[in-house]
Amino acid sequence: MLDVGRHPKIELMAYSELESVEGSAGCFTARVRRKARYVDASKCTGCGACAEMCPTDVVDLYNEGHSLRKAVYSWFAQGIPSTHAIDTRYCRVFQGKKCGICQKKCEAGAIDFEQKDELVDLAVGAVIAANGYTVFDPGKIPEYRYNQLANVITSMEFERFLSASGPTHGHIHRPSDILVKKEIGQLEKQEKRAAKGLARFEEKHGKPSADFYNEYKSGEAAEDEALEQWAKKYEEYLPIQERLEKLRTTAESFRTAKKLAFIQCVGSRDLRFYPFCSGFCCMHSIKEAIIAHEHDNDTTSVIFGMDIRAVGKGFDEYRVRGGNNSNIRYRRSRVAEIVKGDNDNPVLVYEDTREQVVKREEFDLVVLATACQPADGMQELADILGIDINRFGFFKTLPENPLDTTREGVFVCGCAHSPMDIPESVAQASSAAARAVQTVTHANLLKVS
Repeated sequence: MLDVGRHPKIELMAYSELESVEGSAGCFTARVRRKARYVDASKCTGCGACAEMCPTDVVDLYNEGHSLRKAVYSWFAQGIPSTHAIDTRYCRVFQGKKCGICQKKCEAGAIDFEQKDELVDLAVGAVIAANGYTVFDPGKIPEYRYNQLANVITSMEFERFLSASGPTHGHIHRPSDILVKKEIGQLEKQEKRAAKGLARFEEKHGKPSADFYNEYKSGEAAEDEALEQWAKKYEEYLPIQERLEKLRTTAESFRTAKKLAFIQCVGSRDLRFYPFCSGFCCMHSIKEAIIAHEHDNDTTSVIFGMDIRAVGKGFDEYRVRGGNNSNIRYRRSRVAEIVKGDNDNPVLVYEDTREQVVKREEFDLVVLATACQPADGMQELADILGIDINRFGFFKTLPENPLDTTREGVFVCGCAHSPMDIPESVAQASSAAARAVQTVTHANLLKVS
């Protein structure tokens, strides 16, 4: 990506949207809206001082909602271009409040609250649509209780957990445990504030709040408005302290997830949603299970699926190696339901098709291999490009030229075409680029003649 960003013949227009494509193959005019970042990319050095000082916390979607970012942010590290943007939905300035801290702290003077969207017309010979895919929402399958059980997550969430730059810094902490630790942090702040208020009474009367409260409840303390206020504050403090002690005791037993379950074909090969195979989910789950074992050799994984589709070169050997060296077991089964067990552990109810017996098995963490569904906005983009969509929601291509759409000069690659893994997407992108070159070359030859 760095080489692409530096290439003199390549212009990257990040944070932009295609609005229209007019003309024909070889002589298209594409109108692109450069969206306002409210940060001048030519001045921004990517130092992050603005984000460091921003007072507004926002849920970080890049980390699948398991961490927070600031209202001024970069989507991820090493992004090209290395600049920030302001999220106007949360920025206090755009909500009519006084702030502007980021502008004061930016030594490069890159913050520009007056920046506007810019429309750019490009003369292009060919168009390649490579808009990726959207992860299927497993909440649509109620029996898996994705939105009810904290320790049921998607493969993309687990991918971020495994990353050193992710919300858990590469450690497989269970989301339920993370929530408890977060609550402990909030209660500690409440306890500190309450204890500070009680300390004033204790200093004034020369006795601990607990001793005073016992006297107050037994009727030994004199009736006084100040003493009643003291008693009331202590009554508010007690449940905070009790809850905090209980959670601290619970947190002492926390450990990283050791027993993992991977459920395949969540939304794919399912007539209720997408009848096609997503292609890369089996190998993705195996890769994640192997990496989890590398992080902690005590980790064991069970992959539940109708079958394992390891169709690429060396894929089946990789599957076998995972079973032999990384404590991975492959269980031929379709999980019927996930229920809550003890200690927030998910319990899988499934039929073992080899033994033909219904079983229940408890895990620390369940990872759902969600379907590769067409990207959001496919129909809108198809309308802009003037091309058709097939019955599955991906861009329709010609049988004799599988990268050519229904409009000459417009091509597709990657998951805009159909579900596929990274190596296949890269190979197809090279092919689409070659087809685009053929189109441009042919158009130029026609002009010369």
